[in-house]
Amino acid sequence: MRKWVYTFGGGVAEGSRTEIDQLGGKGANLAEMAALGLPVPPGLTIVSDACGLYYKNEKTLCDDLKVQVLQGISGIEAATGRAFGDTSHPLLLSVRSGSRTSMPGMMDTVLNLGLNDHTVEALGHHSGDARFAWDSYRRFIQMYGDVVMGLDHEVFEEILEDEKARLGHELDTEMSAVEWQHVVKLYKDMLEQELGEPFPQDPHVQLWGAIGAVFSSWMNPRAKTYRLLHNIPEAWGTSVTVQTMVFGNLGSTSATGVAFTRNPSTGARELYGEFLVNAQGEDVVAGIRTPQSITEAARIDSGSDKPSLEKLMPEAFAEFQAICDRLESHYRDMQDLEFTIERGKLWMLQARAGKRTTKAAMKVAVDMVSEGLISEQEAVLRIEPSSLDQLLHPTIDPRVERHVIGSGLPASPGAASGAIVFTAEEAVEAENEGRKVILVRVETSPEDIHGMHAAQGILTTRGGMTSHAAVVARGMGIPCVSGAGTMRVDLRNEKLIGLGVTLTKGDIVTIDGSSGQVLKGEVPMLQPELSGDFAQLMVWADAARRMTVRTNADTPGDARAARSFGAEGIGLCRTEHMFFEGERIHVMREMILAEDEAGRRAALDKLLPMQRSDFTELFTIMHGLPVTIRMLDPPLHEFLPKSDEEIEEVANAMGLEPGFMRRRIDALHEFNPMLGHRGCRLAISYPEIAEMQARAIFEAAVAAARETGAPVVPEIMVPLVGLRSELDYVKAVIDRVATEVMGEAKLEISYLVGTMIELPRAAIRAHIIAEAAEFFSFGTNDLTQTTFGMSRDDAARFIPTYQRKGIIIQDPFVSLDFDGVGELIRIAAERGRRTRPDMKLGICGEHGGDPTSIHFCEDVGLDYVSCSPFRVPIARLSAAQAAIKARA
Repeated sequence: MRKWVYTFGGGVAEGSRTEIDQLGGKGANLAEMAALGLPVPPGLTIVSDACGLYYKNEKTLCDDLKVQVLQGISGIEAATGRAFGDTSHPLLLSVRSGSRTSMPGMMDTVLNLGLNDHTVEALGHHSGDARFAWDSYRRFIQMYGDVVMGLDHEVFEEILEDEKARLGHELDTEMSAVEWQHVVKLYKDMLEQELGEPFPQDPHVQLWGAIGAVFSSWMNPRAKTYRLLHNIPEAWGTSVTVQTMVFGNLGSTSATGVAFTRNPSTGARELYGEFLVNAQGEDVVAGIRTPQSITEAARIDSGSDKPSLEKLMPEAFAEFQAICDRLESHYRDMQDLEFTIERGKLWMLQARAGKRTTKAAMKVAVDMVSEGLISEQEAVLRIEPSSLDQLLHPTIDPRVERHVIGSGLPASPGAASGAIVFTAEEAVEAENEGRKVILVRVETSPEDIHGMHAAQGILTTRGGMTSHAAVVARGMGIPCVSGAGTMRVDLRNEKLIGLGVTLTKGDIVTIDGSSGQVLKGEVPMLQPELSGDFAQLMVWADAARRMTVRTNADTPGDARAARSFGAEGIGLCRTEHMFFEGERIHVMREMILAEDEAGRRAALDKLLPMQRSDFTELFTIMHGLPVTIRMLDPPLHEFLPKSDEEIEEVANAMGLEPGFMRRRIDALHEFNPMLGHRGCRLAISYPEIAEMQARAIFEAAVAAARETGAPVVPEIMVPLVGLRSELDYVKAVIDRVATEVMGEAKLEISYLVGTMIELPRAAIRAHIIAEAAEFFSFGTNDLTQTTFGMSRDDAARFIPTYQRKGIIIQDPFVSLDFDGVGELIRIAAERGRRTRPDMKLGICGEHGGDPTSIHFCEDVGLDYVSCSPFRVPIARLSAAQAAIKARA
C-alpha cells in the first residue's frame, strides 16, 4: 500500500525537511521541529501526490488514504489523551495546505474542526470557559461554511456585524457565551436556508470535507494566478496537514502571533513580529484588531502603549527567543514562525524560510557570511535574481518637501506614484491602458492578487507588518504602506480621506514603503546605486561567474547607466533607434523617399556625422570594453508616417506632394514586414546604407581610440542572415570601408564581423555561416518568433490562455523555450565552434536578462549575455548562480 500519510509529534517524526516535495513546506518543517524536540502539536501530513490522485479520481479521496488518516488520528488521540468526536474530552483539529513553495494566503484552511452541538458543550466544560467554546464554534462554522460548503464569508460577517451593532459591541472580544451561542444559531439557520442542507454534525464528515476543500483550493483562481506569477507548476499539488488545535483565545494568558528571526524589511538581526492576546491565528493577519509588538524594543520604537510579549508573558517569550535562535542556527537562514500560547504553554505551529525584501535578503546573506553560518557562494545562491528589481527602482528624493497626508507601517520598501484606484479590477484595467496606479484598500485579501500585481504600490488602512498586503507586496517587490490608521477609505463614494484632504479616484498620490508615509501628488525620485551589502554580494557573484554580462544600449544614457551597474560592454546597439530623434527622422525619410542611389547617398551623407558622433560617444563611454553594433534592421516603412494627417504634415515639411509620399509608402508596403525586406536584405538591396554605417563605425573607432588612448574593437553584427552568401556580400562592403578608413586615418583598427542568429536556417547551417562570421549573437526575440511562427507583438493576446489551459508553462518570449528555441541555439553553438573553435557566442534578446534563460546559456557554454541596463545586476547574479550550480 502506498504511504499517503506521515505523522509527527512528541519528539519524533516520520518525515523531514528533505521530503519537502511530498510533505510541502509546512509538513516538512513541522516534522523537522518535532524531531528536534520542540513543542509542536501532534499531527499528520497527507503527501502532495494525493492531491493529483484527488483530481484524477474526480475530487474523491481514496479509501487507502482515509484508512491511513484515521490511523494517524488514533496516534494523535493517544498523544493528547483526547478523542476525535468525543462528547467529554474532544480532540479538535486544524486542516491546512502546504505547497513545497510558500504561497501565503492562496489556499484554504479550516480551524477548530470537530466541533458540533455536543462537543462544543464538552469543550466549554473541559476548558472552564463557555465563551471561548462558543466563539470557537462560530469561527468553525464560518470557516467551514465558506471553505467547504461554499457560502461566502461576507454573509457570516454581515450577521456578526448586525449582532454586534444590536448589542452595542465594538469588538468580538466583548461578546458573551450566550451571545455567541445565538450567533451560532443564526449561522446554522443561514447555511440551511441558503444551501438547503444543515451544517454537518458528524466530525468525520467534517474531516473529509475539509481535506477535500484544501485539495480543491489548489485550483482556485487566486492560487492559479499566484502560480502563474511565480512560475510554480500545477503538477506539484499541495500536501494537507491535519494537526491538533491549540488555542490562543483561552483568555488573558493565551495569545497567538507571527514572528521573524530577523527584520524582513531591513535584515537587521532582531526578533520582529506581532501577537494578539486571546486570539486565534487568523486574527493577527486579518487586521481586525491592532496587534502588539513581541519585543519591548519594538514596542518603544512603534510608540505603542500596549504591552509587548516580552513584558506580558516573560517566561513564554524567553522560551520562544531560545527556539528562534535554535531554528535559525539549524536552518542557517532567517525564519518565519507562527506560534500559539495556550494558558502560558508555548506551541510552535510553523517554521519556514521567511519572505523578505531584497534589501533585507542582501543584509541577511552578507551578515550570515560574517557570522560563519554560510559561505560566500551560499550567500550568492540565497538571493533571487529577479528580486533585485526591488533595489533598482526609484526612492523619494530626500531634498524635496513632503506633503504628508497620512502615515502607516513601512510594510514593503521603495516608493511609487500613481492614480488612486479602489479595486483590483480597476488596477488591472489601468495597467492594460498603460496607466500607473496605487491600489488603495481597507485591507487586501487573496482575491486581490491580480490587482496587487498590476499596481505600482499598495496602500491599506488596516493590517500590520505581517498582514496579507505586507507579505504579498514584499514578495512581489512593490512598495506598500499598510495600517494607515490616520486615513479612511470611503468605498461607496470612492474617496480617500487623509490629514486635512479628501482625494477621489484618479487623484495622484505617492507612497513611501520605507517610511510608511503617504504623500499628495507625484514626488521626484532618486535612482538607486549599487553600494553596501548589494555591492559586496556583487563582488562575490562576479568572482563566481564564468560568463560576462553586457548591455543592450542605443544611447549614451543607456551606456552610462549600464556601466554603473557593472556592464562589461555593449552586446547590442540598435542603430535604427538613433534615427528617430529630432532632425534625424527627416533626413532618414529623405533617404527612404529618394528615387535613386544618388538621392539616397545625398541623404546618407547628412546622416553620417550624426551616426559617427553617436558611435564615438558610445566607444568613449565603454573604452576598453567590447561594443557590438547591429546594422540597420527594421523595414524602411517603420520610419514613415502612418495616418493621412501625418503624411500631409511630413510632406509639407519636406516640400513634397502628399500624393507622391503616399505612392512611395504604398510601394514599400509589405504584407508581413517582420519576415520581409529588412536586416541584411536592406544592406544587399541598398549597399550604400551599409557603407555609411560602416564608415561611421570605423571613423568613430579612430576618434575614440585617439581620445581615450585605449584600443577600440568594434564588433559589427549583420542581422537576419540565413545564407552564408548574404553575410559574404555585406561583409565585403564592411571590409572595404574599413580598409579605406584605416588608410585615411593611418591607424589600424581591430574589428570583428559576425551575425545575429535569429532564423532557424541560420542555426542549422551555423557551421557554414561560421566560415565567414567571427561571432554569433543569438537574437532570441526573433528566433522565438520564427521558430514558433508567432508574432511577439500579437502573442500576448493568446499566450495567457495557453498558460491557463496548461498548454505551455511559461511565455516563451519571457523565458527561453529550451526544447525548441534552445535546441536551435545548442545546435548553432556546437556547429559554429566546430568550424571556428574560438568563436565568441552571446545572447542579446530579452532572454539575456531572464534568470532561467541565463542558466541555459551557462549550460550551452555561451561567452556572454546582454540585457537592458537595469537588468545587468540581475544577469550578473544569475550568471554566478548558474556557474556555481554547474560546478556543484
